[in-house]
Amino acid sequence: MKQRTQKSPLLPHALLSLAASLITSLSLASCSMEPLESPSEVSDQASVESVSSPMDDATSLPPYSEVPAETSLPASTEMTPEDATAPDPAPADAAPQLEVATLGAGCYWCIEAVLEQLDGVESVVSGFMGGEIDNPTYAQVCSGTTGHAEVVQVTFDPKILPYKDLLDWFWKSHDPTTLNRQGADRGTQYRSAIFVHSPTQRQIAETSKKDVQPTFTDPIVTEITDASTFYKAKDEHQGYYFDNPSQGYCRMVIAPKLKKLGLKY
Repeated sequence: MKQRTQKSPLLPHALLSLAASLITSLSLASCSMEPLESPSEVSDQASVESVSSPMDDATSLPPYSEVPAETSLPASTEMTPEDATAPDPAPADAAPQLEVATLGAGCYWCIEAVLEQLDGVESVVSGFMGGEIDNPTYAQVCSGTTGHAEVVQVTFDPKILPYKDLLDWFWKSHDPTTLNRQGADRGTQYRSAIFVHSPTQRQIAETSKKDVQPTFTDPIVTEITDASTFYKAKDEHQGYYFDNPSQGYCRMVIAPKLKKLGLKY
């Protein structure tokens, strides 16, 4: 029997691999190529590009990423409460706005010893007001012929001691229901009086007098008049009680009053 020769399968397989490679290369090349535009598409694109837009003449901003640093928008200028203009604060050492009150409550030694102990009082000066002659002496005033009243002129800080509160101490410091008299001291020079330095003080004084009246059995006879010239008493009359605590009048009249009011005596 004649033996049949078997054909080798290598050649067909090699041809198939080569063909597959060529097909793959051709596919990749066709994908990377841009399709050709038809003449009509080219004409249409040229027409669109030739039409001008209303914004063509305006300066166009470059894309955000291309804006140079110097053209960046400024930071917000919105005003904050801290930026608002405020009045300059008063200096810490600014002097307080003081007021003056002038009060008559009998012998000025007594009312002086009371008021000079109050917080908010800067000074208390004994003297005379409301008379008919200039520069009266103590002896002249004590004669009862000049028309002056013994008074104290009080300089005070109304933020610490309002005028109304000062008048509360005034009412408590003497008997405003006795005309021209305080205890054993008799005469027009010992009358109860409020000498006002402004319309505001007058209004406060009138209201205070009305409000305190129910606390007294008899009518209050305190006069409320405009302040006039104040005449300071001699130095030996200033701060009399604390300079002369053992003096008879001080021990018998002023000390008990201070004790009753809860003040130093």
